[in-house]
Amino acid sequence: MIVGVLREPLPETRVSLLPESAAALVKKGISIVVEKGAGLGAFATDDDYSKAGASIASAADVVQQADIICSIHQPSLTIAPGKILIGAYQPLYFPKQMQTWAQASLTVFSLDMLPRTTRAQSMDILSSQANIAGYKAVLKAASVYPRYFPMFMTAAGSIPPAKVLILGAGVAGLQAIATARRLGAVVEVFDTRPAVKEEVMSLGAKFIEVEGAADASKAGGYAVEQSAEFQQRQKARIAESIAKADIVITTAQIPGKPAPILVTTSMIEAMRSGSVIVDLAAATGGNTEQTKNNETVLYNGVSIIGDSMLAATASSDASKLYGKNLLNFLQLITAKDNSVALNWDDDLVKGSCITHEGKLVHERVVAAAGN
Repeated sequence: MIVGVLREPLPETRVSLLPESAAALVKKGISIVVEKGAGLGAFATDDDYSKAGASIASAADVVQQADIICSIHQPSLTIAPGKILIGAYQPLYFPKQMQTWAQASLTVFSLDMLPRTTRAQSMDILSSQANIAGYKAVLKAASVYPRYFPMFMTAAGSIPPAKVLILGAGVAGLQAIATARRLGAVVEVFDTRPAVKEEVMSLGAKFIEVEGAADASKAGGYAVEQSAEFQQRQKARIAESIAKADIVITTAQIPGKPAPILVTTSMIEAMRSGSVIVDLAAATGGNTEQTKNNETVLYNGVSIIGDSMLAATASSDASKLYGKNLLNFLQLITAKDNSVALNWDDDLVKGSCITHEGKLVHERVVAAAGN
């Protein structure tokens, strides 16, 4: 079996497999072919890959030679029928592309669709990358915020601690809490799931409760849409907290749908000048009414940073974690003789497979495509 690694399009800096991960596959007898320059954004040279036992080739040669083609984003190359693609392709947002790949007789696995079960944790790219994004979101906010994060008592006077509001206590939100607390900020957190309250409080943050949230226990670890009545109560409660906040980190996303608007323009206008919002949901519309993806907007004295690619700003470690997730998934679909073995009775294989044998096979993607 040959595994191919493609170079990601700019501005992406991550790579699917670092040389250390490639070496682990080579040790098992699996051949690796890497596109020239694929690891440069993550500080891995072609020479590093060669020393790990991988071959370096052009993109065209990678897709021609490899049985399994790995890329984080959707490859733009024409790929021959019968190949396997593995990445984070966001199929619920791009169902037409998934149809095109199905018609091309490609088998496509999208790791962002893995069921979020205990067994899947070692392959969970959403969690590994969100952890970094939450950490980086706070650091980015701190670099833009014109005041201190911690409290200071000096001979020149006292500086109160920054007040941070985090909307969403998933993996990114929890890491943002931990990072903001390490920097000395006072932290409040909102999440629709009461079950996360204990974890939030264990990190030293205050949990904001709003009653009447829809049950997300059957959503496989993903967020669910809330009723209009709950959303009204939610916005009123958030408005109270946001008026006192110096920093707001928003992380709320619903797979396959636009990000929910949690921060209205009137809420932003209530914030004091110099405050900062970092919106991690910018790529799917954003959690504020003023967010623009990949831009920093200054609105009424408030800096609104729209950035869903923060994990890529720690390209080396982000690639390392992604590569480990990928290695664990490859182990799931590889037989002892290193041939491809797809067990359709395995919920992780079935749950992450989008196309196979010329068809869309994932029910949610089929629905999104309108079939």
